[in-house]
Amino acid sequence: MLSYKNTTTEVAASGIDTVIISVGATEQFGPFLPMHLDTLIAELYAESYGKALNAYVLPTLPFNTSEEHANCKGTVTVSPNILTAMLEDIIMNLARQGFTKFVVCNGHGGAYWEAAFVKHINYKYPELLLIAPNHNTPHAWTEAATQAGLEGLDEMHAGLLSVCTAMWLCPERVQTKSMGSSIPADNRLYADYMGWDKLTEDGCWGKFEEGSYTDQELSEKGRLFWETFIHKRSEGLLQILEEAYRRKMAK
Repeated sequence: MLSYKNTTTEVAASGIDTVIISVGATEQFGPFLPMHLDTLIAELYAESYGKALNAYVLPTLPFNTSEEHANCKGTVTVSPNILTAMLEDIIMNLARQGFTKFVVCNGHGGAYWEAAFVKHINYKYPELLLIAPNHNTPHAWTEAATQAGLEGLDEMHAGLLSVCTAMWLCPERVQTKSMGSSIPADNRLYADYMGWDKLTEDGCWGKFEEGSYTDQELSEKGRLFWETFIHKRSEGLLQILEEAYRRKMAK
């Protein structure tokens, strides 16, 4: 694996033909968690996939389509048109240099643009392959939750799993105070139509109760969850990337 921290000489000499492009977010995570959690998760993805595929890893982009959180101060959201145009420019710049396989990965669950972007780029540019590491995802999520002791987790954003994640990745930024509330099931019907300030009490779609676990237990659950989840998705990528490229390039 190489990254943007290597020299151009090292990248050129490596023979690497695969690029990892990761996209995080800067958005509210309830009243007590930092706004860069999705970016930290995207960085985990990028490093793991880079190692698994022996790829060239770019720096994580810290902005995404975070419209649902945009009424919360500090959140940054960009339109899908702007974001995908920039990603396409990045891909085409690197394709001119000889890179042929690209993996785009997201730390933000609300990145609805991703599937359409992957489909469009693969149609528009028959000489390259763009793939998203969404293979094995349902199985990976279930296994990760089991490993971390988080079975039955009912959380969309900023609940127990988010606290566990933050306690593992940036504990100095975490306030382990109770947050979140019970969200009526019907609210999911409206989650894409308005800001979550209208659908939740404090931006959390999930709950965390202060004192439910020690800081060490929270951190360990975060580590177990994400290491398991990312490992399973890496396995899915390895199973499909080269075969997908071979089939696409077949005459």
